[in-house]
Amino acid sequence: MTDALLLDYNGVIVDDEPLHCEAFLAVLGEEGLALDRDAYYAEYLGFDDRACFRKALYADGRPIPPGDVAHLVARKGAYYGALVRRALPVVPGAGAFVLAAAKRFRVAVVSGAVRSEVAFGLARAGITDAVSVIVTSEDVPTSKPDPAGLRLALARLGAPAQGPWRATVAEDSLPGLGAARALGVGCLMLATSHAAAALGAADLVWSSFEGHHPDELDPLFRAVPA
Repeated sequence: MTDALLLDYNGVIVDDEPLHCEAFLAVLGEEGLALDRDAYYAEYLGFDDRACFRKALYADGRPIPPGDVAHLVARKGAYYGALVRRALPVVPGAGAFVLAAAKRFRVAVVSGAVRSEVAFGLARAGITDAVSVIVTSEDVPTSKPDPAGLRLALARLGAPAQGPWRATVAEDSLPGLGAARALGVGCLMLATSHAAAALGAADLVWSSFEGHHPDELDPLFRAVPA
C-alpha cells in the first residue's frame, strides 16, 4: 500500500471549531484582549494554539515573555475540555468514510490540536483503530501552512511497499490547504469552517463526508518526493 490519506482533525473529524473559538476568546477576554468570532475565523483558523496566542499578543503590541504562551494554551485547553465533555459533534459521515478509507489507504491525522484532544475525538467517531499515525502540535514546532507535520506523518508511516508515498490531504482551513500545496499533493476541503465559495483553490470541496466514498479521492493522490 503506497497511498496515504492525511486528515486534519478539527473541522474534518469533529466539528469543534466553534468550541475552539469560544475557548480562545474566553482566555483572550481574561487577558483584556477583544476579538470577535468573525475575526477568529478570518485570521486564526487553522493555526495551532501557540501560533494563535502569539499572533493575538503581537497584534496588541504585547511582548511575549518565555512561558506565557504555554500558560495561555493550558488555560484554553481547560476551557475546551469542559466544552467537549458536554458535547463534541462529529462531522457527518466522518466515521464511515475513514473506516472505508482505511481499507484502501494508510490513514494519518495531522493536527494543530494536542494529542489528548485528538484521541478523545477519534474514539468518539469510532475510528481509533483505523488511524495508523497521529501527529499533533506536541510533535512539531511549527504550525500549518508549514507542511512539517504532514512530512512527519509520512515518515512515521514508514517506507511504502514500493516507490514513494502518494498522498492527499483532507482539510477545512486555508493554512491547511497551504500545507497540502507546499507538500505538493491534492487537497479535499470540507466547508465546515469556511463557506464553500472561499475554498475554490481546493481540488474538491464537500460540505461533509455524508454521501461520499474514498474512491472519489483517487485523482487527488500525488507522489511525495523523499
